[in-house]
Amino acid sequence: MASKTPARLSAMPFLTDKNNPVGYVVQGAYEFAQDSRRLVQRCTKPDAKEFKKIAVACAVGFAIMGFIGYTVKLVFIPINNIIVGGS
Repeated sequence: MASKTPARLSAMPFLTDKNNPVGYVVQGAYEFAQDSRRLVQRCTKPDAKEFKKIAVACAVGFAIMGFIGYTVKLVFIPINNIIVGGS
């Protein structure tokens, strides 16, 4: 992706050359900053309905994972006691 470089970077050609290690890092950081800026500009704050939907989905996920963990623990306690030979 060809991006416009600021004038202060083009004054030093080794900073804009991707074959140079310093230029590779500088150009990578510059492209990352441009992409991050574009992402933040496109992001929008969720409205109340969307936020509630996301919160409910997360709560259901937590409940399912908790139930699975509880069930696994409940099943493996007697199995562990049989293997270890409870005293």
